[in-house]
Formats: sequence, structure tokens, C-alpha cells
Amino acid sequence: MEQHFSAHAEQTRALEICNHAYRLHRDGRIAEAIELYRESITLHPTPEAHTFLGWAYSSLGRYRAAIAECLRAIELDPHYGNPYNDIGVYLMELRRFDEAEHWFHRALAAPRYTTPHYAHYNLGRLYERQGDWIRAIDEYYTALMMEPSYHPAALALLNLQAKLN
Repeated sequence: MEQHFSAHAEQTRALEICNHAYRLHRDGRIAEAIELYRESITLHPTPEAHTFLGWAYSSLGRYRAAIAECLRAIELDPHYGNPYNDIGVYLMELRRFDEAEHWFHRALAAPRYTTPHYAHYNLGRLYERQGDWIRAIDEYYTALMMEPSYHPAALALLNLQAKLN
């Protein structure tokens, strides 16, 4: 019984640390956030903490390290969609577009993915970079249908439609 409470306390503390790291990360304090994400993972590894650590690495341009963290997140929970999307974004930054597309589709297929509009938006960005503007418009539109207040997709759609006129 005592072990159960101890494990629960570690999980709770790890979540608190991860949340604090996230706040630091959002405030631009990346190095501090990385240390806290690592501390959280040491206490109790979660797919979310690994994904956030990957995001922090990507903020520093460390895309390979970011991908490695996302792969660890997927090992912990292959149903969690966020790391699939994030890998796609990091691969786009590395100009590995064909691989990126595959990861966005994997994100969309993930059972536990609450923000699929991100993957649709990122597919739109990918197709736009490749010059496939019709598919890009379709993806931006899909993202907006899923999340009408998602401004990056609205702006991208308007900009691309303006280019077509």
C-alpha cells in the first residue's frame, strides 16, 4: 500500500514539475524548461513530458534531439497523436518533406489526438511548400472546419487564395 502512495506522489510531483517547465517554456526560458522536463521524466516518464522536451529542443533548433524525444513518447503511448505531428514539423524543418507527410497522417490516425487541426494545418504548410496549392487549401480549410478560431490556418488560407487570384 505504501508503495502505491509513493508511486502516486512521484507521478503527482512529476506532473507539477512538467507543468512548471511548460510555463517557463512558454515564457521563453528554454534552458530552465529543459532541465525541469528532464527532472519530470526522471521521476515519472510520460509521453507528454517527452513531447514537451522535444518541443523545447526544437526551440533551440535541435531537431534530431526533438525527434528522439517524440519517439520515446510514442514508445510510452503509441496512441498519443501529438508526437507524431511534432515529428512531422521537425522533419519539415530538416527539409525531409516526404517523411514529414507520413508522420502527419500517423498523427491523424492516432486514437488519442485532441488537436487534429494542427496536423491538417501542417499538411497544408507542407503542400504549399511543395507547390501543391489546391491540396494545401483543402488542408487549411479542413483545419478551420475542425477549429474555426485557429488563426494560423485562416491566415494561411487567405494568403494562398490571394496568390491564386
